[in-house]
Amino acid sequence: MSIHLWRAGISVLAIALVPLSRTDAHEIVGNRFFPATLGIDDPGVNDELSLPTVDSFKTGDVPPVRQRDISGEFSKRITEDFAISFGSTYTFLRPIDPTAAGANGFQNFETTFKYRVFKDPAHEFVMSVGLSVEWGGTGAANVGADPFNTYTPTLYFGKGLGDLPDTLSWIRPIAITGQIGYAIPARRSTTTISVDPDSGDLTADAEFHPSVLNWGGTIQYSMPYLKSSVVDLGLPDFVNHLIPLVEATLQTPLSNTFTSGTQTTGTINPGVIWVGNTFQVAVEALIPINRQSGSNVGVIAQLHLYLDDIDPRGIGKPIFGPAVQPASPFPRN
Repeated sequence: MSIHLWRAGISVLAIALVPLSRTDAHEIVGNRFFPATLGIDDPGVNDELSLPTVDSFKTGDVPPVRQRDISGEFSKRITEDFAISFGSTYTFLRPIDPTAAGANGFQNFETTFKYRVFKDPAHEFVMSVGLSVEWGGTGAANVGADPFNTYTPTLYFGKGLGDLPDTLSWIRPIAITGQIGYAIPARRSTTTISVDPDSGDLTADAEFHPSVLNWGGTIQYSMPYLKSSVVDLGLPDFVNHLIPLVEATLQTPLSNTFTSGTQTTGTINPGVIWVGNTFQVAVEALIPINRQSGSNVGVIAQLHLYLDDIDPRGIGKPIFGPAVQPASPFPRN
């Protein structure tokens, strides 16, 4: 397909997706605000910038390696319901052995296409679908970046419990979000040829690249929701901006697992988000679920900017569609 036809196809798709209703900032469904989370993607479609996200942990290698990442992601709405995001990560690898050499470099560049397919304000439910592409060869091989593309179709969802009866009012600030994706590598295996220095014999070693189920979820308790939609306890303003949560991010190889095995790895991430009107700050612990997932507790933190509220008629406006209507993350009765 020529580049002109490709551009024309994208334009037709974008115009077809232009909404007839007005656009709201953030992912607010009824009275429920779904914040951006660190381990999995939130279920919404927004104009936003995560910069920076930083983490530090020890890998599950034997011996383990100290890994530190600095990453950023920019998401831009094409229409009210369709957005494209771009992300990149710079990795520092430091062996525990001080005499061993470390490595620095970018991971592969990533692009995600995301479309919100359903939104039910009365039941605080939202669902989106997406396709993430990791562009092979755009990162450094010495930090583990693959030379081939990986495609991950993903389902995202979020459900607030605000539709529960008043007898369960203390549970209503709870929300659950989740995602399920299937990462498909463009190359099934890589064969490496080595030469025995003594005999001169050639040896071929094959590494198989599995397809992996990426899955996870969050449980959140929104203090802004508690104050605005349940009861005002007269707590300090700082506390009323907090959303404590626990995330789980897990990976399970499902096919082509001859060299990888099928063991699930991942982390459980307890933490907290402080929500403002135009930005949020979050920090979480990274607790490995097994030895293969890591050798100690790590940490991740993020500054996240709401571009749709910072500049609702400029960079925060969908390319096709009306300007966003500023919408506070703090719901009102």
